[in-house]
Amino acid sequence: MPEKRIMCFGDSLTWGWVPVIEGAPTSRYPADVRWTGLLKKNLGEGHVIIEEGLGGRTTSLDDPTDPRLNGSAYLPSALASHLPLDLVILMLGTNDTKAYFHRSAFETTVGMSKLVGQVFSCAGGVGTVYPAPQVLIIAPPPLTSMPHAYFQSLFNGAHEKTLQFGKLYADLADFMKVHFLDAGQVISTDGIDGIHFSEDNNLVLSKAVAGKVRSIFEAIP
Repeated sequence: MPEKRIMCFGDSLTWGWVPVIEGAPTSRYPADVRWTGLLKKNLGEGHVIIEEGLGGRTTSLDDPTDPRLNGSAYLPSALASHLPLDLVILMLGTNDTKAYFHRSAFETTVGMSKLVGQVFSCAGGVGTVYPAPQVLIIAPPPLTSMPHAYFQSLFNGAHEKTLQFGKLYADLADFMKVHFLDAGQVISTDGIDGIHFSEDNNLVLSKAVAGKVRSIFEAIP
């Protein structure tokens, strides 16, 4: 049976950012600690996990601090580069809640819808015959208390917005007929900085995602 190829497209939560009380700089969790690496272990042989995480990435916003961070500007190239794909996991939105974007939770959801549409449109790639993959939207868990004053200012008002992602993303997934998982139902944001995952968060999330992925593939004829 051909290997199942799964691309995980996200921000620092997917990249594996190690939370530190001073905010930054930091390092990356090892592959056997990141939820993406553990996903591979949980799914077992016959699955290829492609990590496409980048700290600071938004759904569809140009960040004035760094031109690399607009997810919708990069996703089409990433899709074409990694075809064939069986599943694309999208977990983004946290960075859209930064204060200087002035973006509502619903507007972030619209940004996520753009990414889903880009996955739908990737069929054929660049001169290839491959179909568009399945899509799994993951709503990141709500932000929690942040000890660093700069993060407090940067994410001012973000907690309330991230609390809405679970319902809004679920509604979007239902509307666009894609799969959905609310990470906030299985983990909280336990990293010491109030933004990123603890090692245990990565472990628990990997198991939840693995279960969802299995159910997706089992339902495909």
